[in-house]
Amino acid sequence: MENDHVADILEQWRTQRPDLDCSAVAIVGRISRMEKIMRPQILEGISPFSLSAIEFDILATLRRNNCPLTPTALYQAAMLSSGAMTTNIDKLVKRELVERTFSAEDRRSCQIALTKKGFLLMEQAYASHIENEQRMLEPLNTDEQEQLASLLQRWLVANE
Repeated sequence: MENDHVADILEQWRTQRPDLDCSAVAIVGRISRMEKIMRPQILEGISPFSLSAIEFDILATLRRNNCPLTPTALYQAAMLSSGAMTTNIDKLVKRELVERTFSAEDRRSCQIALTKKGFLLMEQAYASHIENEQRMLEPLNTDEQEQLASLLQRWLVANE
């Protein structure tokens, strides 16, 4: 197998500090490098739909829930801050991709839902996004992808 950047780093540390077990770098370093490589590819994949990463996350969260959500439920499900959520919902409302429905009992309470335009955009954007992610994972066969997904899930369950 060919050396990657992390293997070179590990070799340098083995030479400089043979007393340290740097094996965690083999995993953490590679996950970090993967994120740096994947993030621009993901952004490039959604750019034809004129969506930022946050806007894509908001629309995808609404689509997968398949029902209106309060801004609080939306930002918790999308893992965003409430400030980022409000600003981006405003942008999406102006673009007619989402709509706010205010409660008749309490005007401070509202729900956010995809408009038909937003729904149709997400149908296309998410299908394209999945194709892009599958392309990024092509170096791994199906069994390797399932094993990696399982290991990452176990780590996340223990650390989230």
